Amino acid sequence: MKEIIISTQFTVFEAAQDMPTDVQDLMQQAVEVRKNAYAPYSKFRVGVAILLDNGEVIVGSNQENAAYPSGLCAERVAIFYAGAKYPDAKVLKMVITAASDTNQTTAPIPPCGSCRQSIAEYEIKQEMPIEIYFMGEIGLVYKSDSLKNLLPFMFDKKFL
Repeated sequence: MKEIIISTQFTVFEAAQDMPTDVQDLMQQAVEVRKNAYAPYSKFRVGVAILLDNGEVIVGSNQENAAYPSGLCAERVAIFYAGAKYPDAKVLKMVITAASDTNQTTAPIPPCGSCRQSIAEYEIKQEMPIEIYFMGEIGLVYKSDSLKNLLPFMFDKKFL
């Protein structure tokens, strides 16, 4: 038997205002688009802003559906739109914020498993890491230098 040890490293900011100014601007866009989330069932709103290497910022919010599998998370809304609109652009940064209509979210909210896999596809495609910042409504912000921190055993095309 062999044991594998995997370690991950995150940068932790005490609050959004402690982040670099450019990331604060992205987070503010994510907070604004979070208000557009269609979340009548979960009452959980997520906003995302993505900075591309061409300078464009793409935003997205979660969109629910009564048939739950038919909805889409904010991260996938944004990254799929970025891929469709700017197929040759690279994703430099992704910022995520989440808030509940029923209670205040104070812990950083990371992307779900499906979103992690979708982000992984773009990180692998562009052969360069994507910085990911995530927070709740208020409080700490976590920064990961790569999706690999969040999904160390990524499934990709080399397995097909």
